[in-house]
Amino acid sequence: MNHREVAKQLVSLLGGKENVVSATHCATRLRLVISDEGQINKEAIEELDGVKGAFSSSGQFQIIFGTGTVNKVFADFGPLVGVSEEEEKAPASHSDAAKRKMNPFARFARTLSNIFVPIIPAIVAAGMLMGLLGMMNTYNWVDPESGLFVMLDMFSSAAFIILPILIGYSAAREFGANTYLGAVIGGIMTHPALLNPWGLSNAEPSTLDFFGFGVEMLGYQGTVIPVLLTVYVMAKIEKGLRKVIPNVVDLLLTPFLTVILTGFFALLVIGPLGRALGNGITTALDAIYGTAGPIAGLIFGGLYSTIVLTGVHHSFHAIEAELLAQIGGNYLLPIWAMANVAQGGATLAVFFKTKNKKTKGIALPASVSAFLGITEPAIFGVNLKYRRPFIGAAIGGSLGGAYIVFAQVMANGIGLTGIPMFAIAKDPINYGIGFLIAVTGAFVATLLLGWKEETK
Repeated sequence: MNHREVAKQLVSLLGGKENVVSATHCATRLRLVISDEGQINKEAIEELDGVKGAFSSSGQFQIIFGTGTVNKVFADFGPLVGVSEEEEKAPASHSDAAKRKMNPFARFARTLSNIFVPIIPAIVAAGMLMGLLGMMNTYNWVDPESGLFVMLDMFSSAAFIILPILIGYSAAREFGANTYLGAVIGGIMTHPALLNPWGLSNAEPSTLDFFGFGVEMLGYQGTVIPVLLTVYVMAKIEKGLRKVIPNVVDLLLTPFLTVILTGFFALLVIGPLGRALGNGITTALDAIYGTAGPIAGLIFGGLYSTIVLTGVHHSFHAIEAELLAQIGGNYLLPIWAMANVAQGGATLAVFFKTKNKKTKGIALPASVSAFLGITEPAIFGVNLKYRRPFIGAAIGGSLGGAYIVFAQVMANGIGLTGIPMFAIAKDPINYGIGFLIAVTGAFVATLLLGWKEETK
């Protein structure tokens, strides 16, 4: 593959250098913000050597090359469209450009994603530790009173106890505020003077008299929505203060007033309202999960990949984190995982049946990628392109989702699906059964539905 030649052809097929507003890349795809997508020759781009698919999503036009190849193509492509190495290493400007092209709802979902994605490694680590502790306890590998067990239990719960601090830092960065002030606000909401509700069910907090108002001294350890709302308000306060406070005293007065004003808002207004909202969302989801049962898994598992096309799925991380904090488990992620691996099953069916060499070359690595939790190559490179395999994947996702809910499989974290999710699944055996049902169902459904084969 001539990476430089492919990069040159891409510039032309994208409508020229002037049509590319911003460019970056992830592990598998070029991510481009385009001024006028009507100038793009999508069919010709998909025929380029090394291209495994192209699609528009979340305000970006994305071209799938695969791991390793995308880096080499971008090395030649970036200079051709005027993107320097420094600009590529500063993704904030690219993210802002992409957001401006989104509708408000997609922009909101992307904002939540930007806040929670950096936190996922901490939650995944905690979830894997919880799984290890569960196995130690179930099979009596270690005495629960031993020093090893107690220390591992501390390690596993730490991320959730200080979750508001992690979210405060990440949210402040996304909202354009001082990140350390965001962390301080998270610290206020988890202060030792407030009763820690993490792991407590019947403890009653004391009430503080604040100028005639009763303030419940209950902490926000493990919560999500209260700190999100509070840091959003903090960002508004900080930006407002910087406009009116003279530069000579800005360093002293702005942080001082921001912390005081936001702290009062957090404990008196936003925190209690955010807690009520978070509890309401959790209660509503529990009601649907408990009442509809496998039918809920059937619907959610079948529709999830369609939701992915809209970009709205980025907002689910916040809901999943709230579930982990409130009930100690995430029952949504295993359902999403069934939809993801079903895409791999459908793509695998295409691989075995297609006679198109390029499609066959794309389908096998795309299916493996889906089994590892990365579905874009399968969805946009194969299944959505032929349409009926996408429907077959939805059928497989529905069947797997129904079984997962029937078996009440939960996860100890967020962010991992496919094979990696075995590390955080509370019931790996039933998760594996659901995995096989989803993949097999999608494979068979795709073969039965068939699709119109390309002649070229």
